[in-house]
Amino acid sequence: MLAIIKRILKSTHTLIIVFSAILVALLFYAFPPLWELGANSGKGVTISLADDISPAYREVINDFNKEYEGRIHVETINIPFSKFSTNQRKELFDRFFRTKSSQVDVFSVDEIWTAKFAKWCDPLDAYFPKSLKSKILPSALKSCYYDSTLVAIPLFVDVGLMYYRKDLIEKLPNAPVIENELSHSITWSEFEKLGMEFKSRPNPFYIFQADNYEGLMCSLDEMMAGLGYPLYARGSFQLQSRGAEEAVRKMVNLVQKYHLSPPAVTDLRETSSLNYCLKHNGIFLRGWPDIDETLRDAAARKGHGEKWAMAPVPHFSGHPAVSILGGWDLMISKYSLHKEAALTFIKFLIRKRIQEIMFEQGGYLPSNANVYADKNFVRKNPDLKFYIGLLNSGVHRPSLADYTRFSDMISYYVKLAISGKLSASAALADAAQSIKTYDIYR
Repeated sequence: MLAIIKRILKSTHTLIIVFSAILVALLFYAFPPLWELGANSGKGVTISLADDISPAYREVINDFNKEYEGRIHVETINIPFSKFSTNQRKELFDRFFRTKSSQVDVFSVDEIWTAKFAKWCDPLDAYFPKSLKSKILPSALKSCYYDSTLVAIPLFVDVGLMYYRKDLIEKLPNAPVIENELSHSITWSEFEKLGMEFKSRPNPFYIFQADNYEGLMCSLDEMMAGLGYPLYARGSFQLQSRGAEEAVRKMVNLVQKYHLSPPAVTDLRETSSLNYCLKHNGIFLRGWPDIDETLRDAAARKGHGEKWAMAPVPHFSGHPAVSILGGWDLMISKYSLHKEAALTFIKFLIRKRIQEIMFEQGGYLPSNANVYADKNFVRKNPDLKFYIGLLNSGVHRPSLADYTRFSDMISYYVKLAISGKLSASAALADAAQSIKTYDIYR
């Protein structure tokens, strides 16, 4: 068992260590010391932001620098998602902050990292009174606490959903009924019946991410929560519960029993599943809001009347529809020499107008609740009404310092089950034993 655990951890972290070493060096050497930037540029205090800097993000940073010209200037350390995975970014920050360097003032973390990085950030309760926190979505703010202390502020939120080929569904004789069910979250049983109507087509019916990584954990957590079984409760992972087995069995059956999902899903992650769907003309795709524009652009290029629409993920009969929540939060380094300026910048980023710009130009789902309450803005951006419905019924993954280490173990065995190499119960038992063994020997 120890050998298996070591193999899981080694395969996940070997490349991360290499990339991290390179990026830590970049953080130290690619940018001049902050006191030089502040003292010699005439820009006042200079702070650094480490994040994936998109064009929309760059625009609002430029707006901040103009508004605070001569007082505060933001420099960026770009760590793009196109080159570095989520886990690589985590490993980078983990190694960097161990050096206690003041080179980074503000940095972004996946919401599941809050517990891990809490020890390296500045508590924010004193700077965000109730009046200010009330402007932030409660579902988003929930991920920003550790030990009842506010340690982060949500820059944007994310939520699991499903895309489908609206043009193909519209051709079915009972299309209005199906689309109505989809709009409110279709049950898994009805979804499987729908899949049988497409069995004669070569298109893969449902594509989801089942490689051994965090995307698979999102589906597992989402399904378990919908069944009323949290993934983590009472200080341990609930892997040998009825909810866990039913959730894994559902994913196994989609591939192995009903053949509604192709075996290839066990090698698919976010980007690869999107590419697979487009290449093989998939009908349903589990995803996140950030691929909406890509799907629409791809459909426009094909020019065959292809249309994509969004729907909540399916749910189990007799249980509520649940979507997994995600997103990225901002933290201020405890080693920052310019915490007041960093705080000013974070407050700027969550302003309603700034959040609207980032949504309209970059697709970032706002964390500012007032954006969703603005009827005129929602009228111009009707998808926000759909998103807020999902966000209000969403659930978070466990907030644990070692969460990603445990999730690597769980997803490793769940993938084996979906691949047909283990039964659902055996996979969950092995995952539970791996976690237990790790806890004993760590």
